[in-house]
Amino acid sequence: MPRHILGNRDFSRALNRSTVLNTVKSRGPIARTEVARHTGLSAATVTGITSELIREGLIFEKASGDSRGGRRPILLALNPRGGFVVGLKLTESEAIGALTDLEATVIAKRVGRLASRSPEKVVEALAALVTNLVTENNLRKKQLLGVGLGLAGIVDAQRGILRQSPYFGWRDLPLRRMLQEHVRTAVHIDNDVNTLTITEKWFGAGQGTDDFLTVTVGRGVGLGIVVNGQFYRGASGGAGEFGHTVVDPDGPPCDCGKRGCLETFVGDPGLLRMASEAVSKGMIPGPVKDIDDLLALAKDGSAAAQAVFARAGDVLGQGIANLINIFNPQCILISGEGVRAGDWLFGPMREAVASHVMPGLAGNTEIRIDPWGDDAWARGAAGLVLRELFESPLHREPVESVTTG
Repeated sequence: MPRHILGNRDFSRALNRSTVLNTVKSRGPIARTEVARHTGLSAATVTGITSELIREGLIFEKASGDSRGGRRPILLALNPRGGFVVGLKLTESEAIGALTDLEATVIAKRVGRLASRSPEKVVEALAALVTNLVTENNLRKKQLLGVGLGLAGIVDAQRGILRQSPYFGWRDLPLRRMLQEHVRTAVHIDNDVNTLTITEKWFGAGQGTDDFLTVTVGRGVGLGIVVNGQFYRGASGGAGEFGHTVVDPDGPPCDCGKRGCLETFVGDPGLLRMASEAVSKGMIPGPVKDIDDLLALAKDGSAAAQAVFARAGDVLGQGIANLINIFNPQCILISGEGVRAGDWLFGPMREAVASHVMPGLAGNTEIRIDPWGDDAWARGAAGLVLRELFESPLHREPVESVTTG
């Protein structure tokens, strides 16, 4: 175990605090005696830590529980409004912000268009979203626990550096420091698919699941990985570029510079490319300007439009079968704007998974299609901050500190 942490009193205190807080979060309302029983901590330790958490507003005492004789126990529960977080999602054209409570429930949201693509102007737009969400909801500064930011690209989350952005062309941008200098509170940044996965692990369908994957489908195709209960990001933060696995070396060019990546067949630009080809052959009445047009044609019974989704679903299913063969996950969560395509995409996907997965693994993985809301990305980014609150120090990823002067 690194850094001789077992001998570190502060670490032990932080570990006990995390254990108690997560026990109240997952099992509450719960009596202090039950907290002690579940955690193995002494009654005195539990009393001291819970008193501290109550003072900070993170938990509170509720109505008494059932009595088995004698005085009824006082129950403890997580206080969802004990603090607030702002999650931000940065897209090619806009910034989406969501204010959440400690249970990652969205309280308010805002969307701001980007007037410029310069890093400085984009950061100013992100900071303005944070300010507006805080002031419009009458929060005091100390109630804001932090800001999380998710965006496409390769992100060094530990150092807070955006290594490469596929949409803005930015490289090695100290994005966390830049935003933190504006908002004057803790900032965490990560790849947007990672943020969704982290939030699923703590507050969504991934709770209690040690091995699961999150696949997102939309503008691109992404992957978040949880192995043995721990989030996996790779040696330099670049793990999960599922959309850039090559399925046809002679296929269409991809934004990454290669040809035939999976997302050139499954992502929105790939779907529109195939639709355009169908229009040129007279199979689909054109033009098809966006995915909404393609969905409308499919709903109206266009076999050619439905075939575009079916082709994408088949390629996606082959890729997911490979993921199952490699990771053997308990569950794969499929999310993102692309879930709107429904069975036109996911029917062929499931057929392809069944055809290509190893026979011995075929029945071991549940595939779940998450319903999609337009605030899901920002809620996911809020999970970056909430994870810092609930994550055990044993598993917490190191984050380099940033001074704001």
